[in-house]
Amino acid sequence: MTALILNLSPTIELTDEQFFQLCQNNRDLRLERTAEGKLIIMPPTGWESGNRNSRLTQRLGNWADADGTGLAFDSSTGFKLPNGANRSPDASWVSRKRLEALNPDPDKFLSLAPDFAVELRSASDSLKTVQQKMQEYIDNGVRLGWLIDPQNQQVEIYRPGEDVEILRSPTSLSGEDVLPGFVLNLAQILS
Repeated sequence: MTALILNLSPTIELTDEQFFQLCQNNRDLRLERTAEGKLIIMPPTGWESGNRNSRLTQRLGNWADADGTGLAFDSSTGFKLPNGANRSPDASWVSRKRLEALNPDPDKFLSLAPDFAVELRSASDSLKTVQQKMQEYIDNGVRLGWLIDPQNQQVEIYRPGEDVEILRSPTSLSGEDVLPGFVLNLAQILS
C-alpha cells in the first residue's frame, strides 16, 4: 500500500491550526503536508518495518537520555519546516538549546527543522520520494540525515552543502559532530 496524496489547493487552504486539528481528529492516520499544501496520508507499515523503526527510536532515545544535550523524537512528532511543510521523520533529535530558545507549546508541532532526522524506508516507500524528503530536510536546516534502506542494504547520509554519501551494508553509523558519541548499531535495523 502506498501513500495517498490529496491536492487540496486551491479549493481548500488549511491553516497551520486547521492542519493540526485535522491530525488530532484523525489520530489513527499518519498525515504530512507538503510545502505546496498537498496532504499525504501514509499507510501503516508492515511488522518488520515497525520493529526496525522501534529499534532505531529506542537506540536514539537511549543515547539522548545518557547524553542530555537534546531530545529524541519518534515518528508521531510533527515538525513545521521553514518552507511550510509539516513532516514527521521516523526518528529525530533536537538540541535543548534550540528548544529552550523557541519555548514551544508541548502540545503542538515543533516550528523548526530537527538537527538530525532519519527515514527508514519501508517496502511500500518509493526510494525517490524518500530521497526527496531527505533533501527537503537538509534544505530546511537539518544538519545530518540518514536514509536507511533495508531493501538495497544501504544507507544514504545527507549533510548540508555536500553530496549524498552512500554506504553499502554498513554495520554502524556515526552521529558525527551533530550527535557526538552516538553510534547506531544497525543490527536488526538494516538487516
